[in-house]
Amino acid sequence: QVQLVESGGGLVQPGGSLRLSCAAPESIFSLYAMGWYRQAPGKQRELVADISSGGKIRYVDSVKGRFTISRDNAKNTAYLQMNSLQPEDTAVYYCNAAWSLYQYWGQGTQVTVST
Repeated sequence: QVQLVESGGGLVQPGGSLRLSCAAPESIFSLYAMGWYRQAPGKQRELVADISSGGKIRYVDSVKGRFTISRDNAKNTAYLQMNSLQPEDTAVYYCNAAWSLYQYWGQGTQVTVST
């Protein structure tokens, strides 16, 4: 059973920053693309950003210039640095590892942006 372990969510004021982390098993990390998705109440889960095993990165338009995805292959960990957070960024954020027909999900971490 592959487990992705997320951390770093919480409550932050508008304009603040958070960094999410996702630790994956060494057996899959170097091969799999790593991604972050989010799901707000009443909305569908959406891709926020992903990074391929080779380092190719994609972002949803709404976070470009504010969020940065990265991966540390030595630590088997992916990160999502989130700056200039806004109330509309409030959601449960999920880590995803994907390769070919295989994908795995983390348990989700709540990010709340509010005064």
